[in-house]
Amino acid sequence: MGKESNGIKRWAILSGIAIQMGVIIYLFVQLGKWLDANYNEGNRTFLIICTLLGVGASLFLVINQTKNLNS
Repeated sequence: MGKESNGIKRWAILSGIAIQMGVIIYLFVQLGKWLDANYNEGNRTFLIICTLLGVGASLFLVINQTKNLNS
């Protein structure tokens, strides 16, 4: 029983990490779109930069959380 609940807990944590990753990337994409609409005339420079920053930030957080999960 203890082993099963540990597995369920681990899956719940990993699911939360996936949701967190999606939300972070989504927010950075929206920020890039907003910056392009307000400060950039038709280019997608801010969108590209913010998307890459969002992916990098979410990967950094995922790596740190999985390290803590394995400890």
